[in-house]
Amino acid sequence: MNKVKVLVVDDSAIARQVLTNALKSSPLIDVVGSAPDPYAARDLIVSLKPDVVTLDVQMPRMDGITFLKKLMKHFPIPVVMVSSLTQKGAETTIAALEAGAVEVVPKPVMGQGNLNEITIELVDKVIAASRARVRPMTKSAVSGKATPIAYSATTGSAATGKIIAIGASTGGTEALKVVLTKMPTNAPGVVVVQHMPETFTKAFAERLNSLSAIYIKEAVNGDKVATGTALIAPGGKHMILRRNGAGYSVEVKDGPLVNRHRPSVEALFNSVAAIAGDKAVGVILTGMGADGAEGMLRMKDAGASNIAQDEESCVVFGMPKEAIKLGGVHEIKPLDKITETILRMV
Repeated sequence: MNKVKVLVVDDSAIARQVLTNALKSSPLIDVVGSAPDPYAARDLIVSLKPDVVTLDVQMPRMDGITFLKKLMKHFPIPVVMVSSLTQKGAETTIAALEAGAVEVVPKPVMGQGNLNEITIELVDKVIAASRARVRPMTKSAVSGKATPIAYSATTGSAATGKIIAIGASTGGTEALKVVLTKMPTNAPGVVVVQHMPETFTKAFAERLNSLSAIYIKEAVNGDKVATGTALIAPGGKHMILRRNGAGYSVEVKDGPLVNRHRPSVEALFNSVAAIAGDKAVGVILTGMGADGAEGMLRMKDAGASNIAQDEESCVVFGMPKEAIKLGGVHEIKPLDKITETILRMV
């Protein structure tokens, strides 16, 4: 396998060095150059032809979002956004994902206690981005507007104990937008793990909530899983399902990385298999790696009905492919058919 060629773009010389050192820790990555601003980056992209660009959100002369949009229009290439862990940085980064970036990582800081975990995340996401299928952005994709699908529940989902569990990674922010904005207000409760750093998940949930008929929020420990609500696992925390009387709630907790991730789809799916059994519908969307594949098989063995996103509509056909390979999937569907398939199954 050829090394992934990466161009680092950041106005801070220190940040460029930290990012370069972190990326060079992987034998699978070759940092072919760095640039202090988009104008210098533009020339280096043409001459060096990198596989992936890491792009700072906030830069002088031209901000990262403006440059990203120009890049997606004239020279589409996988882009990983690097952002500070602030609310403003998170909101801007969500806009970058909607504009065509395939991944987001927190900016590493020298002396940071969890620098090793951030390095793991950076390396994994750059490698995932190198395998991403970059598509032109359409107006409808950016706006995220959708009409909820009509769903006739004969009995309340709380009474029947139905629940929907979704896992996603690279490309998942836009895939989740497609799936969740089609959910009707009377749909069963949804629990979601999207591989994303802390702070970003709150801004992501708020953005989805503004586009959806259902209520979408970043989960906090003890939240009940309710009809017409989707709970998104907070970055940096695992989320698992718990029984709460006749219904369910979530436990949000610390813990070691599972399959190199926190939150982990595996951790969520394993708990759904144990707690919800045949009352659950599992969905695995675009993403690199195998996180959630074994958990999905456990869900199937417990009686759940499972769906995987098909290869053609995935940004990276990794997680769905592994779940399919293990035999944990009942149906494979294109992204635009997943919500209606979920509602049919429940």
